[in-house]
Amino acid sequence: MASTTSLSIPATQASHAGRLKKISLIPFVAVLYAYCAGGPFDYEAMVSTSGLGMALLFILIVPWLFSVPMALASAEMATAMPVEGGFYRWTRAAFGDFWGFQCGWWNWTGTFFMWASYGVVLADYVAQVTPVHSRFMHWAIAVTFLVLVAGLNILGIRLVGNLTLVLLLLQMLPVAAFVYLGFGRAHFNPFHPWMPPGRPWHEVYGVGLALALWIYSGYEQLSTVIEEVEEPARNFPRGLAIVVPVAAVVFFLPMAAGLAALGNWKEWQTAYLVTAGRLLGGSSMEWAMFAGAAICAFVLLDATVLSVSRVPFTMAEDGYLHSSLAKLHPRFGTPVLAIVISTAFCCLLALGRVTQLIAIYAWMRSATSVLTLLSLWRLRRAAPQMKRSFVVPGGKIGLAAVVAIPTALFAWALINSDPASRLWGITCLAHILLRQAPATRRKPSGCSTRRTTKQLMAEQASPHSARQSCLQEVAGAFVLFNR
Repeated sequence: MASTTSLSIPATQASHAGRLKKISLIPFVAVLYAYCAGGPFDYEAMVSTSGLGMALLFILIVPWLFSVPMALASAEMATAMPVEGGFYRWTRAAFGDFWGFQCGWWNWTGTFFMWASYGVVLADYVAQVTPVHSRFMHWAIAVTFLVLVAGLNILGIRLVGNLTLVLLLLQMLPVAAFVYLGFGRAHFNPFHPWMPPGRPWHEVYGVGLALALWIYSGYEQLSTVIEEVEEPARNFPRGLAIVVPVAAVVFFLPMAAGLAALGNWKEWQTAYLVTAGRLLGGSSMEWAMFAGAAICAFVLLDATVLSVSRVPFTMAEDGYLHSSLAKLHPRFGTPVLAIVISTAFCCLLALGRVTQLIAIYAWMRSATSVLTLLSLWRLRRAAPQMKRSFVVPGGKIGLAAVVAIPTALFAWALINSDPASRLWGITCLAHILLRQAPATRRKPSGCSTRRTTKQLMAEQASPHSARQSCLQEVAGAFVLFNR
């Protein structure tokens, strides 16, 4: 058995304490909500696919089976290892360099597809209000939004957090008016029919459930910026506890109000809430809901850039990518090169269509989410001594449920995706999986030596900072895994 005092452990972080800017709980909640929900738009097709009753049931039940377990897992890991890079570094601590590299690489490159799709969606919204005469013009509009949001993220997390908070408050104004008008004119049972007559069961439970999982996913993703949140071990779990129920309420009320007032469930397709706004409140409500939908796409893009840009930044710190990606802007404290390079790839992908981009991303995102859940299980067993101010309740049974239920739902959604999505998703995963973690990593950025566990223990004994404690815990997990 290897000795914990002699095994050499590579440092998992560069020392950049004081260079990262921080946000408080409220703007963090806004960014977390923007990433995980964004607003009650772009999931309306669930109604015509699965029926009124099943669609609303999915919205009410899926958070308990999917969002809550993912949030609980993320909360425990965030209190145990509040480190920049979040789930990527959790996976590396739990399963070693190979799977840590895969998790980071899958997430970074896979999110290019999602990142690009939001630019395409925003271009689609522009095309609804002004003529777009060519595919090139459409692409140029998408690129403009991608570059704009990249620039905002370069200016720092504080600007992103405060801007997101303001935009979401503005978005809630037309949404609240829509809910008021809808329930005020209710004439139909929003739960009837329970399922579309004659619709195959795999479409009802496959496509509809996949959409529900999609709108409720992402609760581990903002862990990548955890060191940019004030008191992360306290505020990250609080943020999750606030966003999960708020997202469920915001998704449920507008759909239920619109269906109760209109009853035309067969006509509900993506972006139908804008049309429903016109039917309920005329052109003014239509434009207000249109603005709300555009804000939804914008904040989703903004939060995505914030989250994913920290993955190549921390991978570069750990020596997997070029050290230039780990450099922070001296004033704004942001990984400028990581943002610029990511945006360049996304601009190329913006030539694709939204459905194509999202279908591929779903597979790669699911893989990293499952690795996050498995990391919770692995570190609970391998490193029980890690300090956790929050623990998934229920003991071993609770832990098993938190890991197994979301994993099973991911598998169900992917199995029931269309054949083309399965082909491209599996191909992308397999191609990246063949990329071994570099046999010889670059020297971690900002780290001049490789420290033993004994040295890390000594650092923890000195009350220098909570950061050193996190480093020791990561190292201890590596030791236990490699015994």
